[in-house]
Amino acid sequence: MSDALSRPANPGDAAAPRSSAVVAVLAFAGIVVSLMQTLVIPIVPELPKLLDAPASDTAWAVTATLLAGAVATPVVGRLGDMFGKRRMLLLSVVLLVVGSVVCALSESLVPMIVGRAVQGMASAVVPLGISIMRDELPAEKLAGSTALMSASLGVGGALGLPTAALIADHFDWHMLFWSSAGMGAIALVLVVLFVPESAVRTGGRFDVVGGIGMATGLVCLLLAISKGADWGWTGGTTLGLFAAAVVVLVAWGFFELRTSEPLVDLRTTARRQVLVTNLASVAIGFSMFAMSLVLPQLLQLPAQTGFGLGRSLLTTGLVMAPCGLVMMALAPVSAAVSKAKGPKVTLMIGALIVAFGYGLNILLMSEVWQLVLVSCVIGAGIGFTYGAMPALIMGAVDPSETAAANSLNTLMRSIGTSCASAIAGVVLSQMTISLGGYSLPSENGFKVVMAIGAGAALLAFAVASFIPRRRPVTATAAVPAVAEVSADASKVG
Repeated sequence: MSDALSRPANPGDAAAPRSSAVVAVLAFAGIVVSLMQTLVIPIVPELPKLLDAPASDTAWAVTATLLAGAVATPVVGRLGDMFGKRRMLLLSVVLLVVGSVVCALSESLVPMIVGRAVQGMASAVVPLGISIMRDELPAEKLAGSTALMSASLGVGGALGLPTAALIADHFDWHMLFWSSAGMGAIALVLVVLFVPESAVRTGGRFDVVGGIGMATGLVCLLLAISKGADWGWTGGTTLGLFAAAVVVLVAWGFFELRTSEPLVDLRTTARRQVLVTNLASVAIGFSMFAMSLVLPQLLQLPAQTGFGLGRSLLTTGLVMAPCGLVMMALAPVSAAVSKAKGPKVTLMIGALIVAFGYGLNILLMSEVWQLVLVSCVIGAGIGFTYGAMPALIMGAVDPSETAAANSLNTLMRSIGTSCASAIAGVVLSQMTISLGGYSLPSENGFKVVMAIGAGAALLAFAVASFIPRRRPVTATAAVPAVAEVSADASKVG
């Protein structure tokens, strides 16, 4: 692993079974939260009828989750560093359950949007889980555990589609949200029983002005990206939001540099290893989501197009599911490579695998088995990159800043996925064919999106090459540093 520190192993206690339970519970919580990404996909086309509202309004059931997650993730991460990561993890899971129940009871648009927004506020579970692992696990288990936790983002997204499609096909649509509420409740109980609270805290006062400024800037930016295609990229609303985002975020940056207890420590964020990793994360998030946009459409488009496979949503979900399993299976491999060669090398290898997967997709897209193969190859690359990124971040920040730094890295991935959705939407709306009076994306349009996904992965590879190479820190070398940090934290707490 990198020079990220963790709690040293103590052969004389029962840490091994305890740490295994912590890893399992946190990974489960991460998967449950990431299921929210694909939970509503099976019912999106039916939402206008189900909620008696225009399609342009029901689209906010997806957009609200994106915006709430983008704002909540760095804020909750910072609060976790200040007041306790387990405490904020529990709050996040509670929000997931509450949001799910609100959606399950919804019969109209407004409560559905409110519930989806509350669900989105649980997005900080994964970075909080990674940060708890850094504080609580023995050094020899940290690399594999954080890789697994980070991969849970992709695992939940991949497994969520077939699960949601199966529920939507056989039950009332409200059962989707009752199911997520039930899984959230299980995760909540498990966290209470098995996850300890860390003594590593910063304390201090929360930066309210910084939180409002960051939230305003991110909402303007992501709203413009996600709704630009609907409003028109050159329309006044879209351009106004982009301009507002630039002005607000620049002003926010100046404020954060001048406050004594900032929401985001921009000086730490500007460290070469953190900055370059975050930039690579944007490109990786873009390339990951391009697959999620292309493969389901290829599978579901009618065979009359000449390239569509005419499969059901459930079949589509089953084709995508192995991708998530591959991510999970490769978590220990990613950790082993990081331990031997450093997480920088792991990140670069993963980016090359993703690029290769998209290149393969351009050539192989006419059979179901080919798309299964492509999704697994790309999933393998994503598993490597997602395992490496938290190691790189933790190798460059103090333990007391881990949750905030990992949350910001998660936000960077989300910005990448939002950009992928917008750019792919523009390409597929411009490169079309006509079938039965309907305009559908063309085969060349999909190939262009795949080429862009490959290019984003190669860009991530190039950016990652600028990450400074560092020698791994051994468990024994980490002991004095951890002891010192823990002592300082106990004084603060």
